[in-house]
Amino acid sequence: MNTVTTAEARKKLAEIVNKVKYGKEPVVLTRRGKEIAALISMEELELLQYIENRIDIEDAKKALSEPGENIPAEKLWKELGL
Repeated sequence: MNTVTTAEARKKLAEIVNKVKYGKEPVVLTRRGKEIAALISMEELELLQYIENRIDIEDAKKALSEPGENIPAEKLWKELGL
């Protein structure tokens, strides 16, 4: 995986974006030697979002199948102050 400092990323943003978009190469941004963010293609982001949604759906199905009283979301949100 490619790593780039944030300083270098500022100088070469267009080149880095092209590598991510067309080369399908994720790029990890670092600051002071620590990984702080990653640039990924839209296809990879969409895949991650799809996986996350599938996990959420499976978790919801599991929760609904558990015994006990179902609480409407609105009531829970109110109790949590949301």
